[in-house]
Amino acid sequence: MQSPEPLNVLFLCTGNSARSIMAECILNRLGRGKFNAYSAGSQPLGHIHPLALNLLKKTNHDVSQLRSKPWDEFAAPGAPKLNFVFTVCDNAAQETCPIWPGQPMSAHWGLPDPAKAIGTEAEQAFAFDDCFRMLTQRISIFVNLPIAGLSRLSLQRHLDDIGRTRADASKESA
Repeated sequence: MQSPEPLNVLFLCTGNSARSIMAECILNRLGRGKFNAYSAGSQPLGHIHPLALNLLKKTNHDVSQLRSKPWDEFAAPGAPKLNFVFTVCDNAAQETCPIWPGQPMSAHWGLPDPAKAIGTEAEQAFAFDDCFRMLTQRISIFVNLPIAGLSRLSLQRHLDDIGRTRADASKESA
């Protein structure tokens, strides 16, 4: 898994409007120089959820190039060779994915869908904030893995463990 060029990571979700979009932005910031992050959906909504977009802008992420897109774009000729594919919603994890160029490693990092949050505007915004925090925690762990020094089996174990990381795990160990 050692490469002088950045490793390509694809985050998948069904609608590609919130979780996968946020993950793309987070990894592109935290993994700058080491990773290129992308996102896509099995049934993209064609737009980014306004609360996700507001949160990304509020946290100073560049949103100018973001768009909701189908995952087929990444299985087509000329697509980036993927090193990792992570599903961030349970629906996408259960769907039959295209065959990705490069035989990437994959893992399921499912999170509750903040777009399905109900309640006041503040309660809905909290669901997005919470999802963003959980994604940031998981991606921070991923970015700091000694990828070049791990066997494929060991790396897969770490990737699966990251998907089981709970947002409040740091509170439990304190």
